[in-house]
Amino acid sequence: MTVFRIGEAAELLGVSTDTVRRWVDAGRLSATRDEPGHRVIDGVELARFVRAHADEPDGRSEESSARNRLRGIVTAVAKDTVMAQVDIQAGPFRVVSLMSREAVDELDLRVGSVAVAVIKSTTVVVERSAPGAAHRTRAGA
Repeated sequence: MTVFRIGEAAELLGVSTDTVRRWVDAGRLSATRDEPGHRVIDGVELARFVRAHADEPDGRSEESSARNRLRGIVTAVAKDTVMAQVDIQAGPFRVVSLMSREAVDELDLRVGSVAVAVIKSTTVVVERSAPGAAHRTRAGA
C-alpha cells in the first residue's frame, strides 16, 4: 500500500507542510508513524480526503457535463487573424488552448486575467510517476 510523508502529501495537494500537519493534528486527516517515526498518510486516506474537500474553481460544474476545471492565470496570448493560443498556469500545471481569435476577444482574455480551463476529453493518457521517494510501499502490502 502506498503511503506519503507529510511533505509529499503537501506537494500533491498544493499546500504547505504546516497545513497538512494542522489537518493531521486536528484529526481532519489521519496519519500513522513509519518505522523511523515519521508521520505518514495512507494513499487511500489521502485520496478520500482530497475528494471530500475538492473545491469547484468556479462553481459551475452543475451547468456542464465537463468535470475537469482548472482555475489559473493567463500567462500568454498569441493571436493572428483567425486563431489564438492562450496559455494558463493552473497551480503547477500549464494548460494551452487553441481557440478562435473572436472567442479570445469576446472573453477579453489577457495576460494576468484569471480564467478557468474546462476540459472534456474522450482520451486521457494516465502515466505512473517513476518510483521514488513519493511512492513508498509498506512491507508485505
